[in-house]
Amino acid sequence: MGILIRGLMVGLQTTWTLGKIIFPITLIITILGYTPVLEWLAQLLAPVMGWIGLPGEAAIPLILGNVLNLYAAIGAILTMELTVKEVFILAVMLSFSHNLFVESAVAAKVGIRMSVVLAVRLGLALFSAWVIHLLWQGGSEIAQYGFVSSGNEAEVTGWLAIVWKGIESATIGIAQLALIVIPLMIFIQIMKELNWLKVFSKWMSPFTRMLGIRENTSTTLASGLFFGLAFGAGVMIQAVKEDGVKKKDLYLVFIFLVACHAVIEDTLIFIPLGIPIWPLLIIRVVTAIVLTMVIAFIWNRYEKKQQQKQQVTGKEAVNEN
Repeated sequence: MGILIRGLMVGLQTTWTLGKIIFPITLIITILGYTPVLEWLAQLLAPVMGWIGLPGEAAIPLILGNVLNLYAAIGAILTMELTVKEVFILAVMLSFSHNLFVESAVAAKVGIRMSVVLAVRLGLALFSAWVIHLLWQGGSEIAQYGFVSSGNEAEVTGWLAIVWKGIESATIGIAQLALIVIPLMIFIQIMKELNWLKVFSKWMSPFTRMLGIRENTSTTLASGLFFGLAFGAGVMIQAVKEDGVKKKDLYLVFIFLVACHAVIEDTLIFIPLGIPIWPLLIIRVVTAIVLTMVIAFIWNRYEKKQQQKQQVTGKEAVNEN
């Protein structure tokens, strides 16, 4: 019983920590969705779309996906007549870069520079779109969308109603966060106190070693991979406090997760768009693995060079004395 209470307290504390970030950002972005701001941003980005093989109107779902969420982006795509290739490019871009404000702020709370998160996510989105545009010659047929419930939401008018809608969206977001974070933290607390966490870390160790990171990041990696970046951050906040996770490992884990997180939900959500799903999943996973391994390799080489310089400097200082 004591384990459950301790896990519950950790879960509530983590929800409160993340909720203070998620609530105000969700409120502001939801309100902005009812203003001309997002449409203005879409028009501003329209000239860039041709460079990555997309029509100007495709800027709208990209903006919605990045400032709101994937559901808003998919809703916008369903109103457009696009080719399979164009929809696939949008899906790949949005899988790398979506819900930027909330997820980047959450990563910053853990200790990751927001500029790093933004650079990785936006860079991957643009680069992947450019590569697909250049290499894939097919997909010219018009995409056939599956059935998606639009929700038939009533139109929101008036500032009071808009603000209330923002509060409602933010509250639902926190509730969804709590529904996953609290049980997850209770489960992790049980794993820790019964020493199951060590067994899990050893089981994950071949994968973490391949990525160039330590075993004590395995729980965060698994949580983010299956539940999402925000939930992975919740686990990492506790790991930093209790397990002494190094800054280097912290960055490498989040570089992996910003490229590939919530793989089940974020992949299945694109099924109604009538695009090939397996290539989308493979692109995300392979990109995350390769990117993390390359950065870990460069980082390790840099650390070795710094250590060698310090050793040479130390020897020179001894010889002078």
